[in-house]
Amino acid sequence: MSELGDKEIPAGWASAQLGELGEYINGRGFKKSEWSDAGRPIIRIQNLTGSGTSFNHYAGALEDRHTVRPGDLLFSWAATLGVYIWQGPEAALNQHIFKVVPFIDRSFLRHLIDRKIHELTAASHGSGMVHITRSKFDELPVAIPPLSEQQRISETLEGYFARIDSACESLRRSLVRVIHLRQSTIRRALRGDGIPASASTDAVSDFHVSSQISKEDQPWSIPDGWVWASVGSLFRVYVGTTPSRKMPELWSGPIPWVSSGEVNFSRISDTREHISEEAVGNRKTRLHPPGTVMIAMIGEGKTRGQVAILDVEAAHNQNCASIRVSETRILPEYVYLVLEQRYQQSRQASSGGNQQALNKAKVEEIPVPLPPLETQQYIVAMADEFSATSDRLRLELERTLKIASRLRQALLARAFTGRLLPQDPADEPASVLLDRIRAEREEKGGKRRRSTRRPRKAAAEGEAPPPPAVSPIPITAAVQQELPL
Repeated sequence: MSELGDKEIPAGWASAQLGELGEYINGRGFKKSEWSDAGRPIIRIQNLTGSGTSFNHYAGALEDRHTVRPGDLLFSWAATLGVYIWQGPEAALNQHIFKVVPFIDRSFLRHLIDRKIHELTAASHGSGMVHITRSKFDELPVAIPPLSEQQRISETLEGYFARIDSACESLRRSLVRVIHLRQSTIRRALRGDGIPASASTDAVSDFHVSSQISKEDQPWSIPDGWVWASVGSLFRVYVGTTPSRKMPELWSGPIPWVSSGEVNFSRISDTREHISEEAVGNRKTRLHPPGTVMIAMIGEGKTRGQVAILDVEAAHNQNCASIRVSETRILPEYVYLVLEQRYQQSRQASSGGNQQALNKAKVEEIPVPLPPLETQQYIVAMADEFSATSDRLRLELERTLKIASRLRQALLARAFTGRLLPQDPADEPASVLLDRIRAEREEKGGKRRRSTRRPRKAAAEGEAPPPPAVSPIPITAAVQQELPL
């Protein structure tokens, strides 16, 4: 239902359906065998949403209707519904995305579809890949103003949105700067740079380091009074285990059990799963005290090499290693910072075929630059101060983004109910614009007809999946030309 009833439509506005306002050209299904390392990038939904940055390419001949150029308006009608302006190079349009050729002001139509996303989402179908059917999309009721007012509304909205986006982007840049400054400051501190002399009055010999790394094997130079030692020479390291999933009683106890996915640059005070005393077995080697530093040895994506600190006594699975720092006078938070800083090196030290992994021996070989206790305390306090600042900025950014989203929706609501700007009686009425659009479409062959549906061929191995089975959106057969508006 339109946000405006017929009696509420402002002077000069007119009721229409979304499908009347543009030509919506569906993309092409590209087979895996057609992918190439060269040619036009193939735009998929994940490339629009930002969830995927890599592109497949197509080097073959491509119809103009499936060719996307910079500035083209796109609408994804499956999986994630959204409207976008393409800012990349000339590209090929994948299925499940419309290229929109507007019959009204391009920017106004973009904002109108954006405003209607919640209605389109409510009308979507499917449990796996949700999608909007063509009839639901085409028949969505809308109200449009005269063309001149569309342009004024678009310019006003763009001005407001630019200021909102600028404020949000400023906060994002500030947060990124603080995070980068924290990383660079800690990196320098682990080399002894910027550490005041007053922070190094005690002796590192108090830690009773069993063996040191030879000078030629040290990753970088450190100040006098510091030593290089391996994790294994400083701490006891353990690998966990997973109780049998076939015995439910082992998974009904009070003891926190850490999976590698929970080792994500954080402090762990509770876990998703808990196990029983019987599942722990040997408490001396399987149950680890608060202050233990965890490192993920195996895991999908970014997991491998990530670290965390236990704030509770806990067991863990075989994909993690526990480093019992709390059994020494060395600060767990300091060891955490060392392992955080060498995250990429830990990942590169992994071995294995299909699934790269660390192991206990490789964890024990990790080098640690060990300063006196007071220096450790200084570095940890400095890192905590940066973390507190970034946490405040992150919360402020989240709050600002929520306010910005509400403000954008409020502006769109006013824009599409005629309350953003006053109407100009001199504007050509929208009804005249719609009559012209309908007449020109009628002249070009009348209302678009759905093509007779042919039986689908069985998909070949590696072929792109077929369109959704429930009232799929057909590929538009005609190439729409610009209308003389």
